[in-house]
Formats: sequence, C-alpha cells, structure tokens
Amino acid sequence: MPSHTVSAYDKELESLQSIIARMGGLAESQIAAAVDALYKRDQEAAQVVIKTDKQIDELEVNLEHEAITILAKRQPMAGDLREIISALKMSSDIERIGDYAKNIAKRTEAISSGNIRILRSINNMALLVQKMLKDVLDAYIDGDAEKAKDVWARDDAVDELNNSIFREVLTYMMEDPREISAGTHLIFVAKNLERMGDHVTNMAEIIHFQVLGETLDDRPKKDVSSYTVVEAD
Repeated sequence: MPSHTVSAYDKELESLQSIIARMGGLAESQIAAAVDALYKRDQEAAQVVIKTDKQIDELEVNLEHEAITILAKRQPMAGDLREIISALKMSSDIERIGDYAKNIAKRTEAISSGNIRILRSINNMALLVQKMLKDVLDAYIDGDAEKAKDVWARDDAVDELNNSIFREVLTYMMEDPREISAGTHLIFVAKNLERMGDHVTNMAEIIHFQVLGETLDDRPKKDVSSYTVVEAD
C-alpha cells in the first residue's frame, strides 16, 4: 500500500479516536453540570445540560458516518477492524451516558426539596463515575488494556453507593411521607448514575478486547435496587 494511502488511512482512524475523546469530554462535563444543577436546584443550568446533549448526539452521528465510510472504502481486517468496531460501540455507550445526564437535569425542577445528605452522596457517586469515565477514555487513547481492566473492576464501588443511597432514601420516605416525591426522583437519579457506570464498564470491556483480542469475564453486579425499582428512564 502506498505511503500516502497509509497516511490517509491513519488520519481516518485518528479522526474516530478524536471524536470519541470529544464525546467523552462532553459527557464528563454533562455529568458534573447535571448533578451540580440538581444540588443547587438551578433550573437554568439544568436546561443548558438538556440542550447540550444534542452535541453528543451529533458527534455520534458523525462518527457512525465516518466509520461506515472507512469500512466501505478500506475493508479493514484484524486490529484495524477491531478499532473501528470499538469506536462505534463506545460512541453508543457515551451517547447513553449523555442521555442519563440529561435525565438527571430534567429532575431538577421536581426536586425542590430533598435531604442534603442524600444530595452529597449523589454528588460523591457522580464523582466516582466521572473519574471512571476519564480513566477509561485515557485507556482508550493509550491503548492500555490493564487500565481498562482496572476501571472495569471499580464499578463495584458505584453499585455499593447506589445501594446505600437507595436504602437511605427509603428510610427517609418511610419516616416522612412528605419526602416521597423528592425521594423517588433521587432514587432514579442514583440509578441513572449507576447505569452510567455500567456503560463505562462496557467501554472498558471493549477496549480490553480491542487491544488484546480477549474478552473479560462476566462481572457479577452488586446493585440490589434493580429488584425493587423499574429501569431508570
């Protein structure tokens, strides 16, 4: 293959990586902004999060278009094919993370009250998810399978915090019926964050397979709230 062709091909693959990095960066910001708006009951900030979600959606469409073009034009095999398929799968996970951040922002108006202690726990949970997302994106850029596996293992902490919030909110709701409305929304907010963690875990599995061509074992979930709460949005 002529060198100029290889160079053009490399740039096409780098473009996919760049889009994933931009999507991931936006998703990180969206998580932080959504939870901050919730904590401060800032409806204007929540609306910004809702509107910004379109940027992630548009980037996903752009990546799909570029990936399909590369597949049709280059007919890649082996590692290159895994890289393109990985980018497609990861873009889908990031888009879903953005959707969950938007869902959290939408609940800002409904949670006009709410126990501050619970909101702090939700903020801590969001920070865990943000760090996982940042680290999995670094693992993707660096092609670091071990770092991806480390992120994959850390989802247990998100599940455990979700369980803790779930039990604590239920306690407040039973003690004071006036907390039921806000408490229900807070349970769904925590569930949204837990699902974000699951998508980051998916990304870690994708990266591990992309780099090594090996799948990770199924990791048992520690989220117990799913047994009593319907799927969050």
